[in-house]
Amino acid sequence: MSPRLDASHTRTTTSTPPPEHLDPIEQDHGVLADQDDVLSGLPEIPPYDEVGPVDARALSKTLFERLESLEEGTHEYSYVRNTLVELNLALVKFAASRFRSRSEPLEDIIQVGTIGLIKAIDRFELSRGVEFPTFAMPTIVGEIKRFFRDTSWSVRVPRRLQELRLDLAKAGDELAQKLDRAPTVQELAERLGLTKDEVVEGMAASNAYTASSLDAQPEEDDSEGALADRIGYEDHGLEGIEYVESLKPLIAELPQRDRRILSLRFVANMTQSEIGDELGISQMHVSRLLSRTLVRLRKGLTVEE
Repeated sequence: MSPRLDASHTRTTTSTPPPEHLDPIEQDHGVLADQDDVLSGLPEIPPYDEVGPVDARALSKTLFERLESLEEGTHEYSYVRNTLVELNLALVKFAASRFRSRSEPLEDIIQVGTIGLIKAIDRFELSRGVEFPTFAMPTIVGEIKRFFRDTSWSVRVPRRLQELRLDLAKAGDELAQKLDRAPTVQELAERLGLTKDEVVEGMAASNAYTASSLDAQPEEDDSEGALADRIGYEDHGLEGIEYVESLKPLIAELPQRDRRILSLRFVANMTQSEIGDELGISQMHVSRLLSRTLVRLRKGLTVEE
């Protein structure tokens, strides 16, 4: 252990100041005197990037002992607590490196992991007899995993299915190495103790983890265009199919002349005057016959609905 961490002594006002970006302490003579009192007996804290893992563990233990004797909310409590955060940031960086392959920036992952570190510091108790890194690492990793679970999915799915996706991925890799092929749904179900329907549900939920852009370009060996060029288009003609099918039996019950007027008006797109010339009747008569027919059809549709 470093000699400066092994020996206890009283700090002077020239010792390393508390991290300004965490919880700065006013640098007046009164506060400095109080700080000297509360930190008396503590080993000198060197620059954080010069503290090795063994020294950081020993110094953290000493600081946790002092933290238990301080009142929460005081400047002294904040200083000791923030010093513990700085000393143990290496744990966060180590945990964050496991998620380096994710799409999120590493700085964001470290920030989330630091929240987990702070939670671990607030919950840690020396009386448990557990080393702080052993206690803190699950909390830090859990905070990072929770961040990915809550923000990384393109479509929000229940937590049960999110965890099932991870179990399926792990079981699939293990079975693929053992069988030298992709496992079947039945084999995955037997491995995880689930039903085939649950496995299928988990595999379907996995599709919600990432989403592809409609403008995404195809692979080099793919002769098709972008995804937007391969999906169907909206056919507005489909909207009227239900009405056409409902009108067919009603139109079949009409007199022949009324059916012909409908055909000339809405199929041949003839005007009422042209229909009158075609049938040898006046335009006014065509208008009355057409109106009567439309009212009859409208009532027939209303009765069916």
